[in-house]
Amino acid sequence: MWLTRLKIAIIEKNTVKLNELMDELPKLESEQEIEEAVYLLREASELIYTLKDETSVSMKLIKRNLQFLRSTDIPTSKKIDIKL
Repeated sequence: MWLTRLKIAIIEKNTVKLNELMDELPKLESEQEIEEAVYLLREASELIYTLKDETSVSMKLIKRNLQFLRSTDIPTSKKIDIKL
């Protein structure tokens, strides 16, 4: 059951569910279950690092875009000029 939920979380790229599953690691009995769990945990780890890298790239792109937008902004006075 736990292995199935782990597979689903990996397929869905659901990091919240992966984190929950890591908190409730079961005691696996058979050698096949252990091997499958090791393989799936490696896949989950790779998925997390991939998502982390993608997030980093996106954040850098957003930062560059913001810098560009700020550089093209026309400076305006923050004071209200009222003359009577």
